[in-house]
Amino acid sequence: MTETTMPAEWAPHLRTWMAFPTPNPTFGDGPDLVRARRAWSAVANTIVRYEPLTMLVDPGDRAAAGALLDPRVEVAQVPLDDAWLRDSGPTFVHDGTGPAAVDWRFNGWGAQSWARWDQDAAVAVAVAGLTGTPVVDSPLTQEGGAFHVDGAGTVLLTETVQLDPDRNPGWTRQRVEAEVHARLGTSTAIWLPRGLTADYGEFGTRGHVDIVAAFSSSGAVLVHTQPDPGHPDHAVSQEVTAILRERGLDVVPLLAPERHEVDGELTDHSYVNHYVANGVVVACAFDDPRDEAARAVLERVYPGRTVVPVDARDIFAFGGGVHCITQQQPVFP
Repeated sequence: MTETTMPAEWAPHLRTWMAFPTPNPTFGDGPDLVRARRAWSAVANTIVRYEPLTMLVDPGDRAAAGALLDPRVEVAQVPLDDAWLRDSGPTFVHDGTGPAAVDWRFNGWGAQSWARWDQDAAVAVAVAGLTGTPVVDSPLTQEGGAFHVDGAGTVLLTETVQLDPDRNPGWTRQRVEAEVHARLGTSTAIWLPRGLTADYGEFGTRGHVDIVAAFSSSGAVLVHTQPDPGHPDHAVSQEVTAILRERGLDVVPLLAPERHEVDGELTDHSYVNHYVANGVVVACAFDDPRDEAARAVLERVYPGRTVVPVDARDIFAFGGGVHCITQQQPVFP
């Protein structure tokens, strides 16, 4: 290797990193926190059957984590504000001389009023320290769920995230692209205009791409597809599909779950928000009639991997999905 590269998610992993839910404005400190901890632990206990996994745990939550996690899950005590490690953790790349950990600026998804991030802004450096990986600082404020790479030079971005004035005031597309390409080793950026509608609610990210579209090892791009013309995401998925096909990409629809409301509130439940690990695809399940069809699509576009559905309803209830709570550490030569 002679230049910076970020491998695709389906490239071999050294391990997966996650963070254990801790009391905060997102989870509270009662029954909702218990639900979140069980949901996060179910994902961790699935992944650790296929590759090593380290769970970051706030020092005060060590006993609670031990009661729920598979004994094979390694635990590292790190102060935490929240538990979305895809967003607050480092992005592992190879900088041409060896592994490096990109530390994007993190400010609570655009300094949202409910968010706390003093501890989480330091998580990427903490994980890099635990792995012995040199840190590369970036001036760009974004989260790991805000981009997706194919490992061959292309990156997906969303205008409402990277160009968000509460994240990167004054930044232009050109400046964002230059910084992203420098840190990830990409050369082509495909901008999507927006994310799913419910992602702009109180606990949303304002447009993360990892619930909208994702590259796959088959070469196709998976797109969250809402077939109901009366649903606001119908137009979103049509627009995203058109943009990707105009760029010559093969688009494979992942139909949205049939049920798209919980307690009268619109959800952003998405099968696109899966996680690819060594030998496995951890899929989002919603006890929905379309779960099985989504599983079949994932089996087709990730040949040779076992697809394991995990109930993601209690993860999405707090603002994200399986992909949002995981972060891969690739194997580098």
